[in-house]
Amino acid sequence: MSLSQLEQWLGENAQSSIPPVESWHPDHCGDIDIVIRRDGSWWHEGSEIRRKALVRMFSRVLRLDGEEYVLVTPVEKMRIQVEDTPFLAVLGEYQNGVLRIMTQTGDEVEVSCNHPMTLKQLDGEPLPVVEVRRGLLARIGRNLYYQLAEQAVEKQGRFVISSHGQDWPLS
Repeated sequence: MSLSQLEQWLGENAQSSIPPVESWHPDHCGDIDIVIRRDGSWWHEGSEIRRKALVRMFSRVLRLDGEEYVLVTPVEKMRIQVEDTPFLAVLGEYQNGVLRIMTQTGDEVEVSCNHPMTLKQLDGEPLPVVEVRRGLLARIGRNLYYQLAEQAVEKQGRFVISSHGQDWPLS
């Protein structure tokens, strides 16, 4: 699938906009010099990718294979580098007992059994992350963390936030 074919597919499937990358099994074609930095920015060959639509498109074909992150189409699979998590949760809304987050790429999920929030060791400290899809995690950004901390309650020595009737660790 070419880049233009992928753009067309994503345009035609705007409702889901997530291609079925788990069903694509092309041969590994090598590495591509794309890095997702800790701040959620995407870089190619040392320059930041500033086109949000391009970053969003790449994020839709991102997959975690074992411990490696790859961009995958039906005919190609290229390894990329991720500094800590591929997504950064930048916005959040807590209403009616449901926490909804949005990532820097526009993904929106509700913290639930399908999108659990856990703690992951990053930079030597446990930080909250939310599973966005297929093992791909979003680290809770600093501003959002402080916003959520105002809603958190202490239970058994940990600060938690409830969503969908379940407690999720914030710290």
